Amino acid sequence: MSHKRNNLLIAASGTGGHIFPALAVSKKVEKDWNTYWLGVHKRLDSKFVPIKYNLLTLKLETPKKNIFILGQYLKILFSTLNIIKILKEKEINLVFTTGGYISAPTILAAKLLKIPVIIHESNLIPGTVTKYFGFLCEFVLLGFKGTSSYLKNCKTIYTGTPLREEFYETNSLPEWVPKGKGPLIIVMGGSQGAKSINEAFGESLSCLKKQNFRIVHIVGENNLNNLCKKKIYNNYVQKTFTNQIASLMQHCDLVISRSGAGTINELIQTGKPSILIPYPNSKNNHQEENAMILASIGGAILVNQNKISKLFFAETLKRIFKVKLKKGKPKYEILDLMKENMKKFKSVKSTKEIKNLINYFLKEL
Repeated sequence: MSHKRNNLLIAASGTGGHIFPALAVSKKVEKDWNTYWLGVHKRLDSKFVPIKYNLLTLKLETPKKNIFILGQYLKILFSTLNIIKILKEKEINLVFTTGGYISAPTILAAKLLKIPVIIHESNLIPGTVTKYFGFLCEFVLLGFKGTSSYLKNCKTIYTGTPLREEFYETNSLPEWVPKGKGPLIIVMGGSQGAKSINEAFGESLSCLKKQNFRIVHIVGENNLNNLCKKKIYNNYVQKTFTNQIASLMQHCDLVISRSGAGTINELIQTGKPSILIPYPNSKNNHQEENAMILASIGGAILVNQNKISKLFFAETLKRIFKVKLKKGKPKYEILDLMKENMKKFKSVKSTKEIKNLINYFLKEL
């Protein structure tokens, strides 16, 4: 394969919501393209992006809402010059990006050099970059069909959101998961953890201990909290991180989580009921909008973070797992109904379609 042709730049950084879909796509097209990855210094990129994708990083900061926010955005846009240099040096023929603040200067740089761009938008409500820069892209790929109504001036294609390959395979339950017959509950707060969920759940452990629940609690590397550590019991396992999410979700009875687009699609793929606690500061309130996709059909319970009390998890789980006799057999009436409701969604294996769209540009080279 020539080093001067078939050169793909993937721009994805920050959170798992941006990185994991891009990883799924890169794995699918790596035989056809020389892949380079553009990320941000000191983010999750260096942890998840394989060496074979030639990670390049820029020193940028996440914009924070303060009096300097305009200057922060200008700094990001000025990085367009650095990206132009990268695109020229690596002789990039196509850019694929999944949004986030690194996408804006990448799209601008690519368009100035007349390099085609494909962007994927995972959220129902499009992010700032997709909303304002999507019209510059050859294609805007959508995780949800309804997103097209927000992007009238873009060439949109519904593909669904690409998931890691293990979500399309059958996986065995990890050996370290608590054994027993009690319901298995997975608690997680996204790729970086969620301090408020960890603390509220930790305070509820003494109540949950009496209920025979088996619990896997993924707290995130930056949010390991001492309260949870003090109340560990036999059926409770705490992890800072695991790459066996697909296996856990396939075998669990209920997921308690944030509602990033990746998680929503993983729940749809595995058909699992959930309690969703949207991140209250997500841009455009997109996490709540994502959660409503499942809550509106009865597949999830949506909870405002500010309304989580010490006994919230214990009382809610008691209701969901309340046993009722049906034809003489004990059943979890509410949980079973939520499972049935989740069947209303048809999972989409989007990586194949996205691969075809990316490889369409091979004809142009």
